[in-house]
Amino acid sequence: MSEFDREREALRAVLRGHERLMVAYSGGVDSAYLAWEAHEVLGERMLAVIADSPSLPRKELAAAIAFAEVWGIPLRVMQTLEMEREDYVKNDGQRCFHCKDELFVAMERLCGELGFGAIAYGRNVDDSGDFRPGQRAAEMHRAVAPLAEAGLGKDAVRGLARAAGLSVWDKPASACLSSRLEYGRPVSREALLQVEQAEDALHEMGFKHVRVRHHGELARVELDRAALAEGLTLVVLDGITAAVRRAGFVYVTLDTQGYRSGSMNAVLPVEVLLGSARDHAS
Repeated sequence: MSEFDREREALRAVLRGHERLMVAYSGGVDSAYLAWEAHEVLGERMLAVIADSPSLPRKELAAAIAFAEVWGIPLRVMQTLEMEREDYVKNDGQRCFHCKDELFVAMERLCGELGFGAIAYGRNVDDSGDFRPGQRAAEMHRAVAPLAEAGLGKDAVRGLARAAGLSVWDKPASACLSSRLEYGRPVSREALLQVEQAEDALHEMGFKHVRVRHHGELARVELDRAALAEGLTLVVLDGITAAVRRAGFVYVTLDTQGYRSGSMNAVLPVEVLLGSARDHAS
């Protein structure tokens, strides 16, 4: 048996252990592959659930719905109310916990209504070392992580998705729009829309890996390091500036370190990071 076959069979064995499974689905490669494989194993005894909120870009929602339709994956689009939670809106280091807590509370309610026994989400083994308060919420709600249970990391998931012919296999990571706001800046629909419009404009310019970090009137643009040489030309810089200003920012700066996941976490106090690690380990 090949390594590919062993990895896939390990995941399928985990999934076969569930009678009816609800999958937290975002459209990213991890949750999309998990939803696809769960459907392969469980058929109509699984349901993918995507949370429609202001922090989810419209094009990401549309792409996630389209993927599910292509593969016949049962899907429920569910409205979540994290914007009504004061602890979420204040945007401190635990924002992600409150977002995921809202998601899993809503999914638990739906499980009860539809008769599903478990909730799964797309954590893989490589996620365990990151600062991810949302994992604490998942553990609190007893959500299962079949990818991690099967021992699959990011590269393995992408490889399996590619072998299965899934279009998402090389999709860039796409955290929620709220992650672009500097900590302490309240999450608002207006700020999220600014970020979404600015990033959409930069994608249209041809930049694939991009983040627009919201610092009030200032937008800090992160481009993939491979694109920085192109980004430093005056013509392209002028285009970036004009595109981002159209979204409502006054000042635009280009981050010379380039795109990197979780760059906002660099300013968090060490006790916050260590506290999250302790919570995850306990």
